[in-house]
Amino acid sequence: MMELEGTHAAYLIARLFLGILFFVQGYDKVFRVKVHTVYSTMLPSFNRLNINPLLVKIMAYVTSYIEFIGGIMLIIGFFTKAALLLLGTDLLIVAIGLGMLTPMWDMQHAFPRLILLLILLILPDYWNVFSLDELFKLNSK
Repeated sequence: MMELEGTHAAYLIARLFLGILFFVQGYDKVFRVKVHTVYSTMLPSFNRLNINPLLVKIMAYVTSYIEFIGGIMLIIGFFTKAALLLLGTDLLIVAIGLGMLTPMWDMQHAFPRLILLLILLILPDYWNVFSLDELFKLNSK
């Protein structure tokens, strides 16, 4: 049985917490609110900026599914680094979009995710022992 060290526990808690945050957000967009509603809600604001509606639609779908699938990947620890990179890209897309709409947008929800994501990217892979990556030896060394 693997010994639970503080570093392993810290990585696990941060990964699970971030995964849950993204999973719940993505799940809500994909299954409860529906991505089309997210798109329809965003469209009038982006129309005022003359942003192509197709681009808005693509970004609504891409970000919603990245959050949902990336959250699941973090929760189970499967292709963790790839999930973190996709979710980081998602945060950048959201920051650009919200920054275009409101230059001084409220970052209270995005900033903690960004900090956790950066911490997980900086921490060494070998701390991610409680994961499918470790089970299948998928994490890069």
